[in-house]
Amino acid sequence: MASAAPDLIEDSQPTSKANRRIALLIAVLALLLAFSEIGGKNAEQDALAKNIEASNLWAFFQAKTIRGTTLRTAAEAMEVELAGATDPAVRERLQKRIDSWKATVARYESEPETNEGRKELIARAKAAEARRDISSARDDKYDIVSGLLQIAIVVSSAAIITGVTLLAWTGAGLGLLGLALMVVAEVAPTALF
Repeated sequence: MASAAPDLIEDSQPTSKANRRIALLIAVLALLLAFSEIGGKNAEQDALAKNIEASNLWAFFQAKTIRGTTLRTAAEAMEVELAGATDPAVRERLQKRIDSWKATVARYESEPETNEGRKELIARAKAAEARRDISSARDDKYDIVSGLLQIAIVVSSAAIITGVTLLAWTGAGLGLLGLALMVVAEVAPTALF
C-alpha cells in the first residue's frame, strides 16, 4: 500500500498540469466574455441613442412639413384675397405677406446654413438610422459572441471534471470563434448576417 501512494501522486501531476492549463483557458474565456459584454452593452446604448436621434430628426422634419403646409395654404388663400383687392396699398401689403410666407416655405424646404431644412433633416435622419443599424448589428454579434464564450466556458469546465481533453479543445475552438466574431463585430458589424 505504501508503494501505491507515490504512483497516485505522480499520476495526478500530469492531470493537475492539464487542469491548470484548462483553468487558464477558462480565465481567458471569461476575460473575453467580459469584453464581449462591455462591447455589447456599448453597442446597445449607441443603437438606442441613434434611434432617439433619428426619431427626433423625423419629428423635426414633420414639424417643418406641417409649418410649410400651413404657410403655403395661407399664402394661397391670401392670393385669392389679393385677386379681389382693388386698393393699391392693400394689394402691396398682401403681396408682401404672400412673398414673406413663400420665402419662409422655401427656407423650411432647404436651409443649408443651419442644416435644419426638410431636405437636410431627411439626410441627417437617414444617417442617424444608418448609424443605429450598424450599432444594432454590432450588438447582435456581441450577443452571439457572449453565448459562444459562455458555452466555451461550460465545455472547458466539463473537461476538468471528466478529464476528456477533447472538451478543452472544443472550448478553445469556440473561444477562438467567439474572438473572431468579436473582431467582425467591431470592424464590419454588418458583415456575415
